[in-house]
Amino acid sequence: MNLKDCHNFSDFRKLAKKKLPSPIFHYIDGAADDEITYQRNTSAFNDIDLVPNVLRGVENVDLSTTIFGKKIDLPFYCAPTALQRLFHYDGEKAVGKAAQKFNTMFGVSALATVSVEEIASLVNTPKMFQFYFHKDRGLNDAVLQRVKAAKFDVMALTVDTITGGNRERDLRTGFTSPPKLTLSSLFSFMSKPMWGINYLTKGKFELPHLQDFVKEGTSTTTSIGNYFSSMLDQSMNWKDAEKLCSDWGGHFALKGVMSVDDAKRAVDIGCSGIMVSNHGGRQLDGSRSPFDQLAEIVDAVGDKIDVICEGGIQRGTHILKALSIGAKACSGGRLYLYALAAAGQKGVERALNQYRLELERDMKLMGCTKISELNRNNLRFRNK
Repeated sequence: MNLKDCHNFSDFRKLAKKKLPSPIFHYIDGAADDEITYQRNTSAFNDIDLVPNVLRGVENVDLSTTIFGKKIDLPFYCAPTALQRLFHYDGEKAVGKAAQKFNTMFGVSALATVSVEEIASLVNTPKMFQFYFHKDRGLNDAVLQRVKAAKFDVMALTVDTITGGNRERDLRTGFTSPPKLTLSSLFSFMSKPMWGINYLTKGKFELPHLQDFVKEGTSTTTSIGNYFSSMLDQSMNWKDAEKLCSDWGGHFALKGVMSVDDAKRAVDIGCSGIMVSNHGGRQLDGSRSPFDQLAEIVDAVGDKIDVICEGGIQRGTHILKALSIGAKACSGGRLYLYALAAAGQKGVERALNQYRLELERDMKLMGCTKISELNRNNLRFRNK
């Protein structure tokens, strides 16, 4: 199997599994506890049916939308994800360049393996920085100033990692950052020699936004769950988020909002958007899916801030349904991470293009030529 054989999300996942050592693959692929929420994130889209219209003259379709004051050519973007150079040696550089090719937003994690300065020099597409609120306030201030200086367009504070989720696959495989060999993982790493060669020869693995302040995850191995639980500030509250929003002074979002009450508070503290997200099912298993929560959150605050649906998206029709509910755009991590692992920048470009083609075709079949024409009249809820 190679890149030309990848026609959908599942195909990219299969090729990524073929390319990556088991601990690295399962870090992307896994979620919390019994992974019920992880599965529900995608299956939720099956509970709503599309009702198309015909004879609408759909030769030319415009997929563009505006989020956080920036017009992008696609109503979906690459959500910020950590540790990307573990999946492919080009990491965030590959994803950013692919996002730029399609003029969509590119999210960069605080746990990125390429610095905001380098990304800013390589990529001119709209950029979002995802902020983790650490106990070390000096680290928080330093990161904020670096992102400001790099002229990123959006700051997104992650609010659903107040402690680490129980990611049992990582416990079984012994996944850490940086990776470490164990007796149980040795064969897996040896069986993927190209991954190891690239990891060792394509530049030192670093977390440039953190390494001057913390050793964990940079020179000292740690699990992501332990990192969240020990390094992030569990006392973080609404006043902290409001101050960060004010200190940033630009477009600000909360990533990980799942309730109407929290969405309303986000408006009150000055946010210009929220990501309705459960961290890909990697934190609280048993929580609702973003798509299940989307309608009530859009109804409460959709006229005041940009509401982004994040998580579980594997098809153009999933994006179509979220936009029809009222999301301004969609985002996801796995939707491009498997493709990154499969083939670097070319893989991400192929994945983004497939979602674009799917969505354009689906729009035509729905009888719509622009995003603003999508609405709930084109949907039927099976359980209502």
